[in-house]
Amino acid sequence: MRIPVLIKRIMLQLLRDKRTMALLFFAPLIVLTLMYFFFNGDNENPQLGVVGGNSQLVAALENTSIDVISYNEADRQTIITDELDGLLEVDEGGFQITLENNDPSTSRVLLMQITQAAAMQSGTSAPASIDAEYIYGDAETEFFDVLGPILVGFFVFFFVFLISGIGLLKERVSGTLERLLATPIRRWEIVLAYLIGFGIFAIIQTVIVVFYSIQVLDMVMVGQVWHVIVVNLMLALVALSLGILLSTFASSEFQMVQFIPVVVVPQIFFAGIIPLEGMADWLQNISRIMPLYYAADALKAIMYRGEGLTDVTGNLLALATFAAVFIFLNIIALKRYRKL
Repeated sequence: MRIPVLIKRIMLQLLRDKRTMALLFFAPLIVLTLMYFFFNGDNENPQLGVVGGNSQLVAALENTSIDVISYNEADRQTIITDELDGLLEVDEGGFQITLENNDPSTSRVLLMQITQAAAMQSGTSAPASIDAEYIYGDAETEFFDVLGPILVGFFVFFFVFLISGIGLLKERVSGTLERLLATPIRRWEIVLAYLIGFGIFAIIQTVIVVFYSIQVLDMVMVGQVWHVIVVNLMLALVALSLGILLSTFASSEFQMVQFIPVVVVPQIFFAGIIPLEGMADWLQNISRIMPLYYAADALKAIMYRGEGLTDVTGNLLALATFAAVFIFLNIIALKRYRKL
């Protein structure tokens, strides 16, 4: 008889915890729905600029599902400006293809399609010589070289978010926060102190993750290391302020962990691991409210494309805005715990 009593107690305890019930039944549906839209999006055809190609070659390229844009003159800058996947220049000596290589898998498919189209146009099994150049990376670049910067940002965000949230939660559960709020100290001073206190360890963690990724795992690093650290520190500040904010709505470490499927997991999908270009517009708009989207874009620009901080100013401003909003909400949220 004792086992049924224990079972009944456990079930009643879970039923009273509405947040746990929501996590159990609704969080998987939300994540599965996101995955459905991501993996069932329309794949966009690669865009190829062509200089000097005849109508037969253009038709052959279009038959291989390539969107062709004809130019009288074009160069490497045209690829970046017009957001092309590649530029094909045709002359009597053969074919010269310059690939953006922002996505190595897309570049390999595009090169294969161009080879097939050139063979069809020439009427032979093998086309004239095709010389390939790359704006970013080279022929040996793997998908992980593009994925690496995103993962660096994600792990910084995830662990800072989790540790800061649980850290403040322990302060609140133990009564330390309530005693602090009973003193004349201001709420913004408490928030600032916690941000600096946790922030020191976030800085150390960020530096360790960045240097380990670059020096030990040999991740691609074209830009400046300190630029990467700056972006990750901005992301850590966002994660820190968000973790502290959400901890005010949790009553235990378990409830803090419950925020992960709702807050952290969706950001993985919007960080660029899965291309957003073929997704619905409303889905792309959701990515704009995800801090990790801006951090991942900045890290990829610096580590893979070799850009500088001035090139990712917009992303840094977006992260600073997120941090400012979360810090402001933290100050407001602490009001609910002030008794005097």
